[in-house]
Order: sequence, then C-alpha cells, then structure tokens
Amino acid sequence: WLMQSEQILDITREALKVAIMLSAPLLVFGLVTGLMVSVFQAVTQISEATLAIVPKMLAIILAFLIFSPWMLDILMNFTTHMFESIPTLVR
Repeated sequence: WLMQSEQILDITREALKVAIMLSAPLLVFGLVTGLMVSVFQAVTQISEATLAIVPKMLAIILAFLIFSPWMLDILMNFTTHMFESIPTLVR
C-alpha cells in the first residue's frame, strides 16, 4: 500500500525538473535585464534604485506573457502524468 522510496524519489526528481523548467525563462529574462541595467548605470553613473527594479519587473512580466502557453503545457503534462500514475503508486 505504501509507495516505495524509489517512486518517491522519481516523483520528487520530476517535480524539481518541472519547477526549474517553469522558472528558468523568468529568471533568465530578469538576469539579462538586470545585467543590462547594471551596465547602463555603471556607464552613465546613475544610481537610481527604481531604474534597477522597474525594468526587471517589466522583463519578467513580458517573459511570463511570452512563455505562459509553454509553461502551462509543461504543467498540464506533469499534472496529467501524476494523475495517471496514481493507480500504479497505490498498488
């Protein structure tokens, strides 16, 4: 009746993989935008806090809008796989 530790590790590994895949585009967009803003601030010697935060927020929102269909597809596939594997997990 109980799941084997191997099955638990597989589910955890798959969940972590999905979490990384879902967060990667947003993090990359934020990182690249942050680097570009930092270079711009260093070149122009402007040290305005809002100049660093607002572009990153906008980039992350843009990335979410661009990648949301792909992210939703990944999440739906993972959820479907989890629901379909319930009978094999509860033998």
